[in-house]
Amino acid sequence: MNRTLIIMLALGGFLAGSAELVVSGILQVIAADLNLSVALAGQLVTAYSIAFAVGTPLIIAFTRKRARKDVLVGSLILFALGSAVAFFSTGFEVLIFSRIVLGIGAGLYSVVALSSIAKLVPPGKIGSAVGMIALGFSLAMALGVPIGVAVAEWWSWRGIFALLAVLSLLVAVALAKLMPNIAGGSSVPFVQQARVLRNPVILAGIGAALFNSMSHSVILTYLAPYLQTIYEVGTGGVGVIMLALGLIGIFGSRLGGSGVDRFGAGRMLVFSLAAGVITLALTPLLSATLAGGLAMIILWMGSVFMSAPALNAYLIRQSGDAADLVLGLNTPIIHLGLALGAASGGVLSEASETVLYHPWLGSVTVAVGVAAAVWSNSAARRRGQAAKPVA
Repeated sequence: MNRTLIIMLALGGFLAGSAELVVSGILQVIAADLNLSVALAGQLVTAYSIAFAVGTPLIIAFTRKRARKDVLVGSLILFALGSAVAFFSTGFEVLIFSRIVLGIGAGLYSVVALSSIAKLVPPGKIGSAVGMIALGFSLAMALGVPIGVAVAEWWSWRGIFALLAVLSLLVAVALAKLMPNIAGGSSVPFVQQARVLRNPVILAGIGAALFNSMSHSVILTYLAPYLQTIYEVGTGGVGVIMLALGLIGIFGSRLGGSGVDRFGAGRMLVFSLAAGVITLALTPLLSATLAGGLAMIILWMGSVFMSAPALNAYLIRQSGDAADLVLGLNTPIIHLGLALGAASGGVLSEASETVLYHPWLGSVTVAVGVAAAVWSNSAARRRGQAAKPVA
């Protein structure tokens, strides 16, 4: 396994994750600079998410015949272009356009980087390699956002996008030199690839992703209010806890990738989702003590990031030549789950006038994901796909 190449791919994931997350941390700064309301500035996040979710499967289908190196390098150039537009933007409309370009570039990069793993590493190392890509996104949560906020305070919020543009171009140059020539999907017609979506194993796996992301959103959207109202943690303490959870995510990504190689993607997926069910179910019961509640939240966060490489490796293994198509479809499904989770969490908060019960809602939601994952594994074994080698 070319470790330098995998690290470069993970660095690209770090940049994509940072571009998505950092805006949330500097919304007030952008709003004040452009004379906007915070609510209107928040649409920058919405524009990115919609472009990521809607644009990714369309661009994946359009570029399916292109060599994987060309698509990866092109996505990073598109990403750099979007960052440059944000740097030079003087109004809200231009900034919205830059977020759309960034969302499409990041979505294209994320899917192709993950789907290329199966052709870059031996079958026994797919989990570790996917875990490295997931590690890039974990680092974005732990380090990308704090670094971005620091750059905004030291220079300006536009400086963040200048840095993203330069770094993405450097990664593009590195991948152009390191990435081997991997053919696109021209050997398998698109219509034939699309038939994989009839496969109940794939559909159940995507269903597990949907309910898993719903559970994540229920908790993460309301985690700060939960810590502040249930455990009376101050604003500074919330920041420290969020940083610690990001670091736990780094460990979880590595552990999940190694677990896939050792125990198999299907088993690791079920285990990580089941761990989420248990930890979230116990969290409200330990609300009387900060230590006990934090212990469950920390374990839950570890399970969240363990599930990411397991889920991606599972879908890659089961979809074969149609990995781009399946991962491209899984992207909007995950974003749909995030939206549904945030909405359902809001309904529960209004109905109960507290966020205490959100972990139970998250536990029930991810339990549905466990059921889907178990069924998918069983169906894969019945269809003789569980031991199918990666194409």
